[in-house]
Amino acid sequence: MPNPTPQSTVKRASMTETSPLPATGPLKGLRVLDLTAVVLGPFATQTLGDWGADVIKVEALHGDTVRNSGVFRHRGMASVFLQINRNKRSVALDLKSDAGKAALLRLIPTVDVLVSNIRPAGMTRLGFGYETCRALNPRLIYAVATGFGQDGPWRARPAFDEIIQAASGFASAMGSDDEPQFVPSLLADKLTGMAVVSAICAALYQRERSGVGQLVEVPMLETLAAFNAVDMMGGMSFEPAIGPPGYKRMRERKPARTKDGWMTMLPYSAANWCAFFEAAGRPELIEALSVNDPVKRNQNIDVVYAHMREIALTKTNAEWVELLLRIDVPHTVFTKMTEVTAQPHMQAVEMFPRIDHPSEGPIRVAKPATRFADTPANIRSLPPRLGEHTAEVLAELGFSADEIAAMVAGKAAAVP
Repeated sequence: MPNPTPQSTVKRASMTETSPLPATGPLKGLRVLDLTAVVLGPFATQTLGDWGADVIKVEALHGDTVRNSGVFRHRGMASVFLQINRNKRSVALDLKSDAGKAALLRLIPTVDVLVSNIRPAGMTRLGFGYETCRALNPRLIYAVATGFGQDGPWRARPAFDEIIQAASGFASAMGSDDEPQFVPSLLADKLTGMAVVSAICAALYQRERSGVGQLVEVPMLETLAAFNAVDMMGGMSFEPAIGPPGYKRMRERKPARTKDGWMTMLPYSAANWCAFFEAAGRPELIEALSVNDPVKRNQNIDVVYAHMREIALTKTNAEWVELLLRIDVPHTVFTKMTEVTAQPHMQAVEMFPRIDHPSEGPIRVAKPATRFADTPANIRSLPPRLGEHTAEVLAELGFSADEIAAMVAGKAAAVP
């Protein structure tokens, strides 16, 4: 199989507002209307953009609230926004105004996909519910990310990442039933965003066969609950339950302290465990801990891991890396958050390229991680200023320069 083509734009020192690179990804030619804000939706639509889609991000006149989340050089262009809004064109419209609504109604028939994380009742009140949009464009994939499934009693509740971590049982699994803890990352948002991308691609495939679009709903709570179920159901997988929830091996996996730092060591198979205890000079533990028997090993995994952590203290990180590489046992030294961009593998694959932004100066972003051998994803335009492409997109829709100027003057639209 040929090596995937590297993303060409990571080699480029800078790009400007007027000279974006051409799309090269597998979704080239797809047109996406992005009515999302904050993290979940923009994370999903950025992926579609990375993969080649023309993403038109419609924002309120005050902009996506995440424009001011994180650190920034200039207001409205904060770090979180910069990481999830590249490869998009920003159009600022007041969708509560007649002129703003008219512009969006003209835009909907031109797109393949509409993505929203506005609650469905709110979209209907705005005049852009599914039935209205389907009448305008029968081929439309109308994808909506909700907090809770719309057939459940919580359908109208607002939802944010921590709400979903709490309601799904994830926070309990991270901590305990007595003292739950949140993951210090927008896990529910980003996982649901990935699910939105998958659902859209599946619906597009169906449209190729049927010729018509459909409504796609991706609820956050149900998505994270299904994600959790893989390793958190445990004995509750059976009815009636034959044991407690959770996966004992996951609860026992902990960082191992070494002579001079921390590592994670993950002997996985029987062969791994035998090789590890042999190389560590403790071959007697192979029989004593029954590591050759997967059932007994899993039953006693707390004792097995306790011995491993005790042994880890006998060598330095460098010594363990040399030994574990030699016997092919999974492992890694821990990378500090401040060192991620300099981690040797990350540097080798140019995961965090430095790019010059037209208004923000040098920035670092995570490049598209998925590799397509023949249709590489790419970074062709950088996160836009609010309303940067308002005039451009409205002109594409047939609005005259005078009409656009009147919309801006009447505060139905905005430009930088």
